[in-house]
Amino acid sequence: MSRFNFLFVFTFLMILWSCQKPYKFYGHVVDLPAYDFELTNQDGKREKLSQLLGKDKVALIFFGYTNCPDVCPDTLQRLATMYKKLSPEEQKRVKVIFISVDPERDTPQQLKGYVPFFNPNFMGFTGTPDEIRNVAKEYKVYYRKVENSGSAVGYLVDHTASVYLVTPDMKIKAIYTPGKQDPDKMAEDLRYILRSL
Repeated sequence: MSRFNFLFVFTFLMILWSCQKPYKFYGHVVDLPAYDFELTNQDGKREKLSQLLGKDKVALIFFGYTNCPDVCPDTLQRLATMYKKLSPEEQKRVKVIFISVDPERDTPQQLKGYVPFFNPNFMGFTGTPDEIRNVAKEYKVYYRKVENSGSAVGYLVDHTASVYLVTPDMKIKAIYTPGKQDPDKMAEDLRYILRSL
């Protein structure tokens, strides 16, 4: 190949490479430290987030409660739809974690009868009121009891309804607020992250 042809091909490839657009995340991109909580899972075992992630897994964390009338089942259903869009190999590397903000009522047994209904691979976590308060504070999650005497379940719990994407380097990489929880687009974000690990 002549020097001219080499320079032409090299220049063409450089132009082609520079024209490729960087990936644009669907979720709100952040780069915050993720608190490495230790809570009780739906099987009654204590687990740390870092143990669940290992070296090549990511987590989608959602805070809610099993007596939630609408937001929680809606969000978990969207996460279940998103999860089905992933390949079996991708699914093995994605942990969907539901953390209860109602530890007084959400025992491990209660969580085990609720969370896997949406997908058998989803995991529910609870803890003492102090543990949940601490984890919520670290993730900047708001929640509070609201008395509801007309409800069969008693009180309700107002809470943040965002989903947090956490990577194995213990970073929150993206936050999916309620208006940004499209299953197809969340799945694309996950595929991009998993390819980069």
